[in-house]
Amino acid sequence: MATLSTSESSSTIVGTTMAAARWAGYGRRVPTSSSPSAPAATTSSARIESNGRWLVRDGSPWFPVTGEIHYARLPRDRWPEVLGHARAGGLTSVACYVFWQAHEPQPGQFRWDGNRDLRAFVELAGQHGLDVVVRLGPWAHGEARYGGFPDWVATSGQPTRRNDPAYLDLVRRLYEQIAAQLAGLTHADGGPVVGAQVENELYDQPEHLATLRTLAEQAGLQLPIWTATGWGGAQVPATLLPVYSAYADGFWADDEDWPDFAAAHFDYQEVRDDLTVGADVREVFGTGQGTAAPAPATPAAPQPTPFVTCELGGGMHVAYHRRPLVTAQDVAALALAKIGSGSVWQGYYMYAGGTQRVGPHGTEQESQATGYPNDVPTRSYDFHAPLGEHGQVREHHHLLRRQHLWLATDGAALATMPSRPAPPSDDPGALRWAVRSDGQRGYLFLTTYQPARRPLPAQPQVQLTVELDGGPVTVPHTPVDVPAGVSVAWPLRYPLSDQLVLRHATAGLLTRVTLDGGRDLVVLVATPGVPVQIVVEHPDSDPVPVSGPVVATMVDGGTHLALAGAPGPAAVVGLPGVDVLVLDEENANRLYRLPLAGRDHLVLSEAPVYTTPEGHLVAHPVQERSRLSILPAPAALAARPGTAALAEAEPTAESRWRSWTLHDPDAAPLPASVRTLQEHAPLADLPAPARGGPADRLSMPQDFSGATRLQVDLPGEVSAAVDRVLLRITWTGDVGRALVDGEVVSDHFWHGRDWDVDLTPHLEQVRSHGLVLELLPWRPEAGVWVDPSVRDVPAGVQVDSVQLVQVPRVVLAAQAAGR
Repeated sequence: MATLSTSESSSTIVGTTMAAARWAGYGRRVPTSSSPSAPAATTSSARIESNGRWLVRDGSPWFPVTGEIHYARLPRDRWPEVLGHARAGGLTSVACYVFWQAHEPQPGQFRWDGNRDLRAFVELAGQHGLDVVVRLGPWAHGEARYGGFPDWVATSGQPTRRNDPAYLDLVRRLYEQIAAQLAGLTHADGGPVVGAQVENELYDQPEHLATLRTLAEQAGLQLPIWTATGWGGAQVPATLLPVYSAYADGFWADDEDWPDFAAAHFDYQEVRDDLTVGADVREVFGTGQGTAAPAPATPAAPQPTPFVTCELGGGMHVAYHRRPLVTAQDVAALALAKIGSGSVWQGYYMYAGGTQRVGPHGTEQESQATGYPNDVPTRSYDFHAPLGEHGQVREHHHLLRRQHLWLATDGAALATMPSRPAPPSDDPGALRWAVRSDGQRGYLFLTTYQPARRPLPAQPQVQLTVELDGGPVTVPHTPVDVPAGVSVAWPLRYPLSDQLVLRHATAGLLTRVTLDGGRDLVVLVATPGVPVQIVVEHPDSDPVPVSGPVVATMVDGGTHLALAGAPGPAAVVGLPGVDVLVLDEENANRLYRLPLAGRDHLVLSEAPVYTTPEGHLVAHPVQERSRLSILPAPAALAARPGTAALAEAEPTAESRWRSWTLHDPDAAPLPASVRTLQEHAPLADLPAPARGGPADRLSMPQDFSGATRLQVDLPGEVSAAVDRVLLRITWTGDVGRALVDGEVVSDHFWHGRDWDVDLTPHLEQVRSHGLVLELLPWRPEAGVWVDPSVRDVPAGVQVDSVQLVQVPRVVLAAQAAGR
């Protein structure tokens, strides 16, 4: 195998270091004889394997994108919508815990009905074109009661999480049940299940981890990929692929404004491990027997395995004592930093939020009462995920989709490109950069982003030189100022066509699609605050003929293209054999690539959209009027009768897009009727804040007798035709509960965001009897940690608004041109 070397120049251009990285054929594939993910007996055309540095599928490099979705924490009737949005968001696969407590609540009595139906969920994922990674447990955690163990296991005194014969008998029975559910659905059988994870965050029992894989295979699960969590210095046996995590913040931390572990995840680095994720559980439970496993002092060097992630924070949960406010920008910047650091598999936890189950012992969330260090909400597991607990489509769904569109376009090539981060610097304000390249071409990663608590400075006059096998590439052609808060991956020598190469651009690659007539359209997204510079080159070094809103000049044997106007849907540059569209960030965040009428189309939509397995386009408007544009233009677009009105927009001379306007008055929010039943008790009369659990942290209050109590009634104009009805409460306080007929259906630890309650399953009861909110007051002296940006709120309870958010479901059918 060829080796990688680097060289650096000390020359300086206007205060910015010129850095060069030499790449020497490192991207060539070197098969390995032994793999932690040994392939199952499949046909050669369907073979999945690891070559030690990336994954291979059907003989080609493979860059998967996975999102965690817990089927048993979602209403079954919402599975199609969640999976549809996940696929439209660019996921290629979903991961799901199989919570033992949900499936064997009593010894030997297994449940696979309702939203416990693992088989139905996997089949549906396959219909949406998604692979599945099954997280088998038996210990899962995921903030589930006793880590997902049924009570009868957790309280039996039976040794667990080790090779105890009696415990292994219980696990064997569970695995046999899971294998029966997945019979015929594995990759070897042509099904969607491509991998499995055993256990979770088990650090010092490699023999047990290896045994779990053996038990699962003996039960009938023959899969190409077998993984175990590798963070925390875990000892992972050679038969399992270690997978890693990265979070922008953690509810499990103490009261520091930003945990020390987080900053590293916004830089490019070779170290994969994070010793802090799950550390509080490790210190308490160790191997499950009440003893702590020894932790390494520093993260280990990367193992000779592909850099695979399974828990990139798609958001962050909240605990009673600590309530992080992770933003969409935090999530997207962290994810891109991991790609720049060499990830060859992006995996998010969570991608879709859910609701904690209620079992024979009450709610099935983890808590101090079960020996966990933290109290978390009893029902809500929203996690501020890209797809919320009740189907809310959030900003980071769109930001991440941009990255996933790029990976779908060029991820196979990127997977073969090792990463070389910038040399470490003692200067916290130094430019952060990395290059991924196979020697022939690659990507330059730059970031000036960190969360607001520790922002990074802007970088003036940035210009770097990357040495490739074909010669140096200096990017940008003219130095540019990179503003603060930006994370980018700029292409280097990207092939536009057989004869034309994009030498470099100060714009990111989004996607490419074949238009009518077989001509490709390559879509770039401009970097906010940075002038668009595009340099293309032809083998004979002649000027490249161009058309469109662009000014072309010759530079260093290439053609420099400068946009004559602003980036946007009409900014199309014509080149020999290919067109290049340069989008602005706002439109890039609205861009989808979806199958319609038998082929892929680009869709610009102001409403969240996805496609069904039958080929229909589904929109969930969030405002009365939403614009929808499609390229290539279909012959027609029609709304299913009885849904929103659809009108074609006037065509514009400069645009190739065909546009429509959706009009759905049900998308407008409605004010709810609210009356006060009880004011909260004087703060001095409330019970003193309590501490508990093994870490002596603040405990969630149990006494709501002194809470503010509000009665919420539905207005008469709530539509019966909408898909969902959410109650959105904008408030400040401590802990809130929503009760229907005396049952807690939702709870919320206030942390600066609105609280959404799904009324859909309870509409008739709420129409008849209303809903009651119980709100405990904010007490600054209690010591609860919230983000500094929202911390300065008055003591007590303040309710700013209570609204009904109606979520329509509009089904559209496209007709292909020429039909």
